[in-house]
Amino acid sequence: MKNFSGNGLDSPAAPNSVRTGPTLYGYSAVVAQYFDENRLPVCSADNPCEPGRVVRVDRSLVLVAVGMELLHLPYPLDAGVPVTGDWVWIGPNRAGDRQILGVLPRRSELSRKRAFEDSSAAQVLAANMDVIGVVVPVDRPLTHNRLERTLVAAWDSGAVPLVIVTKADLEQAADDVVGQVILQAAGVDVVTTSAENGDGIEDLLAHLPPRSTLVLLGPSGAGKSTLINALVGHNVQHTGEVRSGDFRGKHTTTSRELVPLADGTVLMDTPGVRGFGLFDADDGMEQMFGDVDELAGLCRFSDCAHQQEPGCAVQAALADGTLEDRRWNNYLKLQREMAALARRRDAAASRAYQREWHQKVVGGGRSQRSAERAKSEREEEQRSKRKRR
Repeated sequence: MKNFSGNGLDSPAAPNSVRTGPTLYGYSAVVAQYFDENRLPVCSADNPCEPGRVVRVDRSLVLVAVGMELLHLPYPLDAGVPVTGDWVWIGPNRAGDRQILGVLPRRSELSRKRAFEDSSAAQVLAANMDVIGVVVPVDRPLTHNRLERTLVAAWDSGAVPLVIVTKADLEQAADDVVGQVILQAAGVDVVTTSAENGDGIEDLLAHLPPRSTLVLLGPSGAGKSTLINALVGHNVQHTGEVRSGDFRGKHTTTSRELVPLADGTVLMDTPGVRGFGLFDADDGMEQMFGDVDELAGLCRFSDCAHQQEPGCAVQAALADGTLEDRRWNNYLKLQREMAALARRRDAAASRAYQREWHQKVVGGGRSQRSAERAKSEREEEQRSKRKRR
């Protein structure tokens, strides 16, 4: 599993730590030490560099917090593509303006498979978050498979998942929904909130380490923006109505953006996602479906297919209700999905290797023919010169 370091635990900084940074956006002594550990060779007394954090990524510019400023900077030339939440080194360019010189290694990363079906590439949604709040509204039927899938991705990110039940004031059946969520998200804390009434806000804040970053993840219309407004204390995010027929809301959040709280805690709202394709989520599967893996290990045969084999612990658990049919089927579905992704990635890597090999062979052949032709032309020219003499 990815190591979770977090940004929120305060500790003494190293003697030579960077002492200034965007404190409103989660910069702390621990983060300062992390910058010290990842200094750039180009940074020096004559070429000073500053720590910054990516607040939002637009189509052509990156909004970066540097000290107490917010700067719109171009994409870095050689530092990779930044995402919201990245810690970055900022330094002068040749014109004297500031630029992004480097992106620090991510301490946590929330990724999903790109939306189109045949893709085998990852889409990074957020970086350097400490807590992923999986938002579950009570004004629509609970989608168990979606909750499990999202929690798998949250565990796999390296951050700590937290389920946040929203709109608890709207439904009489809120307690039933919370009970179902608690059972399904075993091992994950569950917080019930009503942003309209202010209920549960203090409980939610108590689950966040000091100066930490919370990412809110959920479907459109789940109440993420309303929740952020309640946490901030005033309206910083637009909110929209949810249709009663299909429970869909408008995408009031169109980009991932950091929103600071007064105590240095940082929030990130994300656009509502209709699907969440898993990407290399073995660690998250182990966290979310560890009980299923343990059952499989109790089967009589080590190569049990968990169908009609004698002594199959999985089938026994399904028969006596210890393991839900729905949960088992969802586990199999996620495993098949990840196996198909692995096959596509292997096929893509094989095709890339074949193209590279073909280019080298063809290029090498052309170089050899060119060399032979040049040699032949030189010999012919020398013969012609001798004849003229």
